[in-house]
Amino acid sequence: MKMHTSLGTALLLAFGLNASVAMADATLAASKACMACHGIDNKLVGPAFKDVAAKYAGQADGRDYLLNKVKNGGAGAWGNIPMPGQGHVSDDDIATLVDWILAM
Repeated sequence: MKMHTSLGTALLLAFGLNASVAMADATLAASKACMACHGIDNKLVGPAFKDVAAKYAGQADGRDYLLNKVKNGGAGAWGNIPMPGQGHVSDDDIATLVDWILAM
Protein backbone atom coordinates (compact mmCIF):
# COMPACT_ATOMS: atom_id res chain seq x y z
CA MET A 1 0.00 0.00 0.00
CA LYS A 2 2.79 2.40 0.85
CA MET A 3 4.45 1.81 -2.52
CA HIS A 4 1.12 2.33 -4.30
CA THR A 5 0.61 5.62 -2.43
CA SER A 6 4.12 6.79 -3.33
CA LEU A 7 3.52 6.01 -6.99
CA GLY A 8 0.22 7.87 -6.92
CA THR A 9 1.86 10.86 -5.27
CA ALA A 10 4.65 10.83 -7.85
CA LEU A 11 2.14 10.76 -10.70
CA LEU A 12 0.15 13.63 -9.24
CA LEU A 13 3.30 15.67 -8.78
CA ALA A 14 4.40 14.95 -12.34
CA PHE A 15 0.96 15.90 -13.68
CA GLY A 16 0.91 19.00 -11.55
CA LEU A 17 4.33 20.07 -12.78
CA ASN A 18 3.33 19.47 -16.41
CA ALA A 19 0.13 21.44 -15.86
CA SER A 20 2.18 24.24 -14.31
CA VAL A 21 4.55 24.29 -17.28
CA ALA A 22 1.63 24.37 -19.72
CA MET A 23 0.00 27.21 -17.78
CA ALA A 24 3.28 29.13 -17.64
CA ASP A 25 3.74 28.78 -21.41
CA ALA A 26 0.15 29.88 -22.07
CA THR A 27 0.83 32.88 -19.84
CA LEU A 28 4.02 33.57 -21.81
CA ALA A 29 2.06 33.37 -25.08
CA ALA A 30 -0.48 35.84 -23.72
CA SER A 31 2.22 38.19 -22.43
CA LYS A 32 3.91 38.27 -25.86
CA ALA A 33 0.55 39.02 -27.58
CA CYS A 34 0.48 35.67 -29.42
CA MET A 35 -3.09 35.15 -28.23
CA ALA A 36 -4.21 38.32 -30.01
CA CYS A 37 -3.97 36.41 -33.31
CA HIS A 38 -3.91 32.72 -32.32
CA GLY A 39 -6.21 30.60 -30.22
CA ILE A 40 -5.14 27.31 -28.71
CA ASP A 41 -8.06 25.38 -30.24
CA ASN A 42 -9.51 27.92 -32.65
CA LYS A 43 -8.37 30.04 -35.56
CA LEU A 44 -8.45 33.79 -34.99
CA VAL A 45 -6.42 35.92 -37.39
CA GLY A 46 -3.81 33.17 -37.57
CA PRO A 47 -4.15 29.42 -37.20
CA ALA A 48 -4.93 27.66 -33.92
CA PHE A 49 -1.82 26.50 -32.11
CA LYS A 50 -3.13 22.91 -32.20
CA ASP A 51 -3.40 23.14 -36.00
CA VAL A 52 0.18 24.41 -36.19
CA ALA A 53 1.30 21.49 -34.02
CA ALA A 54 -0.54 19.02 -36.26
CA LYS A 55 0.87 20.51 -39.46
CA TYR A 56 4.48 20.33 -38.31
CA ALA A 57 4.31 17.12 -36.24
CA GLY A 58 6.98 14.69 -37.30
CA GLN A 59 8.71 17.10 -39.68
CA ALA A 60 12.44 16.99 -39.04
CA ASP A 61 12.84 20.71 -39.74
CA GLY A 62 9.48 21.79 -38.29
CA ARG A 63 10.88 23.25 -35.09
CA ASP A 64 13.59 25.23 -36.89
CA TYR A 65 11.04 26.44 -39.46
CA LEU A 66 8.74 27.70 -36.71
CA LEU A 67 11.57 29.34 -34.76
CA ASN A 68 12.44 31.30 -37.90
CA LYS A 69 8.80 32.06 -38.76
CA VAL A 70 8.05 33.47 -35.31
CA LYS A 71 11.25 35.54 -35.23
CA ASN A 72 11.10 36.90 -38.79
CA GLY A 73 7.45 36.60 -39.79
CA GLY A 74 6.16 35.73 -43.24
CA ALA A 75 3.09 34.76 -45.21
CA GLY A 76 1.81 31.93 -47.34
CA ALA A 77 1.88 28.92 -45.04
CA TRP A 78 -1.67 29.58 -43.78
CA GLY A 79 -3.04 31.99 -46.36
CA ASN A 80 -2.38 35.55 -47.44
CA ILE A 81 -2.46 37.27 -44.06
CA PRO A 82 1.15 37.82 -43.03
CA MET A 83 2.50 37.07 -39.59
CA PRO A 84 4.64 39.98 -38.43
CA GLY A 85 8.10 39.13 -37.16
CA GLN A 86 8.42 38.97 -33.39
CA GLY A 87 11.98 40.31 -33.13
CA HIS A 88 11.15 41.91 -29.78
CA VAL A 89 10.71 38.42 -28.23
CA SER A 90 13.90 36.78 -26.98
CA ASP A 91 15.18 33.66 -28.72
CA ASP A 92 14.73 31.71 -25.47
CA ASP A 93 11.08 32.77 -25.19
CA ILE A 94 10.46 31.93 -28.85
CA ALA A 95 11.97 28.48 -28.31
CA THR A 96 9.78 27.96 -25.23
CA LEU A 97 6.67 28.97 -27.17
CA VAL A 98 7.49 26.84 -30.22
CA ASP A 99 8.19 23.79 -28.02
CA TRP A 100 4.91 24.39 -26.18
CA ILE A 101 2.98 24.61 -29.43
CA LEU A 102 4.61 21.50 -30.92
CA ALA A 103 3.81 19.54 -27.74
CA MET A 104 0.07 20.05 -28.29
